[in-house]
Amino acid sequence: MAGKRTAVVACLAALMACGAGEAPTGTHPAPGGYSAGDLRRDLAAVRAAAGGDVNVVARVDGPGGAVLRARYGSAGVGSNAPVPWDPEFRVASTTKTFTAVVVLQLAAQGRLSLDDTVERWLPGVVRGHGNDGSRITVRDLLQHTSGIYDYITDPGVQDKLVNHFDENRYDATPPSQLVAIAMRHAPLFTPPPHGSPRRWAYSNTNYLLAAMIAEKAGGADWRELDEHRIIAPLGLRHTYIPGENPYLIGPHERVTIDGPGGEPVDLTEESYQHTADSAVVSTPADLDTFFRALATGRLLPATQWALMRQTVPYDDLPVPPAGKQGGYGLGLRVVPLTCGGVFYMHEGDGLGVYGRPAVGADGRRAVTVSVTSTTALVDEDRLNKAVQTLTDHALCAARS
Repeated sequence: MAGKRTAVVACLAALMACGAGEAPTGTHPAPGGYSAGDLRRDLAAVRAAAGGDVNVVARVDGPGGAVLRARYGSAGVGSNAPVPWDPEFRVASTTKTFTAVVVLQLAAQGRLSLDDTVERWLPGVVRGHGNDGSRITVRDLLQHTSGIYDYITDPGVQDKLVNHFDENRYDATPPSQLVAIAMRHAPLFTPPPHGSPRRWAYSNTNYLLAAMIAEKAGGADWRELDEHRIIAPLGLRHTYIPGENPYLIGPHERVTIDGPGGEPVDLTEESYQHTADSAVVSTPADLDTFFRALATGRLLPATQWALMRQTVPYDDLPVPPAGKQGGYGLGLRVVPLTCGGVFYMHEGDGLGVYGRPAVGADGRRAVTVSVTSTTALVDEDRLNKAVQTLTDHALCAARS
């Protein structure tokens, strides 16, 4: 799940105790002029932008094993333990980058083409109410240029999330049924003929369909494809896809928001995020490894990596510090830096958990910020501006 969303539960403001934002003993300062103190300062600004009542963790990985870390907060309501240094969290829509990599690997192997239509692989699935799978390509799915309705915005789905969360926290609706929900709605638009300029509109439904196609082309469940093609080869020891299992297995934070009566509502255990648009669980360290591997060519051949970075304009994030907006590629945002060049990222906004991994274009330095609600869902625009500033500082300092 990602992007702007309706609040899950009516939230009340309250102040939570915070832990220290110190860098741990033995952490080596990353080269290039960005220090542990700089990271603590920028992360404090992120926490303030998110409302000051959240847990935040940031990690910067640089060349030669150099690492910077900072944190503020506690492990959860009623806990005196600090936030884990490398907490597991549901990365939400950052999952889309994993899914896109698998699809592009299959394209590199000739098992599918980005120009294949959805109808070719999934006959009759995208049909009705003006939907036409013969007009939509695999590339349209990955780049959010399909025009397909976002199933998360369906009134019935929203009612479950907003008004009946506890009764439905273990919801495991199959992706095919979620796609069917989207098909009850007319598309936002129909893609023009091949070669014409594309219109962009974020839709989680796109990645359910992309994974269904990957399963047919790859001959395995999309989770197995992710595990065998990305997670295991990169040695991501704390990255996994729990599927319908609502529990996290490693150190993590409790996710809570204040309900209408002021009592905390715990969102930590849930099965909503079990599909290929949102299901991956990871850590800041593993996400830095993943994005550095992507940027340095360890996951995709040069041709597919270049295709992944071909963008169309988007309009759902604030303008970054560089003063001009970036573009959306194939499961990847390309964002300009104030020092010139770009970085690559994909945000993840789940149920009270917000992940912001990014990597410089040369893959030498990556930074991940994780934010977890304790009393209220955050103002995403303010959060994004603060995280973009931290990211710009960390990545531009490496080039100074």
